[in-house]
Amino acid sequence: MIEGIALERGHEIVARIDAGDDFDLKEADVAIEFTTPVTAKENILRAWAQGVPVICGTTGWDVRQPTPGPSLKGREENGRWVVRNETGKVMLVWSSNFSVGVNIFFELNKFLAEQMAKQPQYMPSITETHHIHKLDKPSGTAKTLAEGLRVMGYGVQDSEIESIREGEVPGTHEVKWDSEEDTIVITHIAKGRRGFALGAVLAAEALSH
Repeated sequence: MIEGIALERGHEIVARIDAGDDFDLKEADVAIEFTTPVTAKENILRAWAQGVPVICGTTGWDVRQPTPGPSLKGREENGRWVVRNETGKVMLVWSSNFSVGVNIFFELNKFLAEQMAKQPQYMPSITETHHIHKLDKPSGTAKTLAEGLRVMGYGVQDSEIESIREGEVPGTHEVKWDSEEDTIVITHIAKGRRGFALGAVLAAEALSH
């Protein structure tokens, strides 16, 4: 789907790499990495070795968590983890979810948490629903939502996120604020995977210009 969107937007695909393929990205301006938690870091380092920056959205993996080998140190920029080289060039943009709508949802989540800081009677909770094939639980998007709440002082831990696996649901995330008087709920419902793929291509465009 990422390839199809890239072609629709006038880009050229110069390499497609799967497990066991030769890792040749020398003609690429940018690589888009969506693989597995056990291979993502190695793929990023191999792309860097060829001078190619990376957009990474591998699910179930958090680039900020310490791992053996070279560090992927960077900083948070607009809700995404960005790593720059010694000249300041961006070499990695990582996000738990590249969907444009989800990133707006992240900002809405933070804004609502700021408002709720003045209303201690409300307590937050997070529920995420995905298809039965999704391996990680809770989702990376739900973890990012919880992190946004923790930044504002709410102790919502990843272990407290409710995860539901049913049917072929692309992804639904709900943040609920409950009090004795009423309940406020914000929800993002993905209609398919195209939004995630489009967001990754848009990020690649921004990185390569």
